[in-house]
Amino acid sequence: MRFRRLCAAVLLAAFLPVPTPANAAAPTTCEDVYTPVQFGLIRQTMYGRLCVPQGARTVQVLVPGGTYTSGYWDIPVDGGTRSVTKAMNSAGIATMTVDRIGSGKSSKPLSILVDVPNQAQAVHQVIQNLRPRFSKVLVGGHSIGSAIAMAEAGTYRDVDGVLVTGMTHQWDYVRAVPALTNLIPAPLDSKLSLRGLDVGYLTTVPGTRYTMFHAPGPNIPDVINLDEATKDVVSAGEFVTTTLMSNLVLPVSALINVPVMTVQTSADYFCGTPPLGADCSSADALVRSEKPFYPKAPRVDGFVVNGYGHVFNFDTRTANQYHAAVVGWQRGF
Repeated sequence: MRFRRLCAAVLLAAFLPVPTPANAAAPTTCEDVYTPVQFGLIRQTMYGRLCVPQGARTVQVLVPGGTYTSGYWDIPVDGGTRSVTKAMNSAGIATMTVDRIGSGKSSKPLSILVDVPNQAQAVHQVIQNLRPRFSKVLVGGHSIGSAIAMAEAGTYRDVDGVLVTGMTHQWDYVRAVPALTNLIPAPLDSKLSLRGLDVGYLTTVPGTRYTMFHAPGPNIPDVINLDEATKDVVSAGEFVTTTLMSNLVLPVSALINVPVMTVQTSADYFCGTPPLGADCSSADALVRSEKPFYPKAPRVDGFVVNGYGHVFNFDTRTANQYHAAVVGWQRGF
């Protein structure tokens, strides 16, 4: 009799649903998306990696900086602790990380066609494709990707918020200009020369990425080797139009009419003593320094990373706080 009762209990347990912990993250589905885009008369394809947690109604469209691809937002070191996409997905927020036109798995037209306005137009078309699926769409970027995000939001006004990282409106040119001497035409690089790109596409000199992008952060061989192995390109036109559209000349951010969050690292080329860099001594100081450049934004929030260089997505020490700040910001409106 006991044996029969035991068997019945085992069979019953096998068919009952297993309770899910209240704090368990929703399952996330990821897919590669190739969006047909057009600027002028030229048709291109913009690659993106779309990851959607079950039930997500908010999506962040994330644009990487120069010489980086969509992989910048999902760094596969130390179990993904540096991954922005994993952090957002775990919080129930979908992510669409894109490769800028000219880089990664996106189309590679002549470099003269690759500038911030055209990149912004391409991202706009990606956003339009996502809009029917999501009730809230945010656009974000890093470095040149931030210039593209600002241009997209200010020009097309089709997003609900803008995340700006690794880019302010006041640059420390004393440090930034020398760093640009580490760039060479992509055809001269042994790794990238096989792509058949023209000389208007640039990449970094081999062995310079730690000094240019990571210092004064820790020099971790696995991190720096990954960065070197996955480096990509940036067009000269992207550099020129970034300077024009996100600096003091013609800041496109003046047209943005949605909430903005600016995340910077105090060791970056874009932080310092105004006008040579924004004041990144604290989050409040950063907001005070940057808010005048967003006169139509209903709110500007800030977060400051300390002790790392330009590509602070690679910094695992502050990742949890940085990710939590971004999640909290987008839930606040």
